[in-house]
Amino acid sequence: MPGLTRVTVPTLDVVRVLLDAREPVWGLALAKAVERAPGTVYPILSRLEDLGWITGEWEGDSAHTGPRRRYYRLTDVGRVEAAAVVAARQPRAVASATPRLAFGLGR
Repeated sequence: MPGLTRVTVPTLDVVRVLLDAREPVWGLALAKAVERAPGTVYPILSRLEDLGWITGEWEGDSAHTGPRRRYYRLTDVGRVEAAAVVAARQPRAVASATPRLAFGLGR
């Protein structure tokens, strides 16, 4: 399965929320969580769904008024890929210039 060809900050934000979610996330709630416009978030969700990283399901009958909600969750493959993308973009720890001092041995 091909990976993401471009990983933007908004994409990372969306992926992080999906990784942390215990339950499927409603698209608009996800947009609010990452503090991005729905017009930014929904294309990201579409790309992730095309890649097989997430699945989206329309809600069934609900008591709320308004349009049906679409809920998203990571697939098993998507969870692995998303975790790898996030890990690859984490700031790396800088090695100490004086390792002996870092371990308390340089007294």
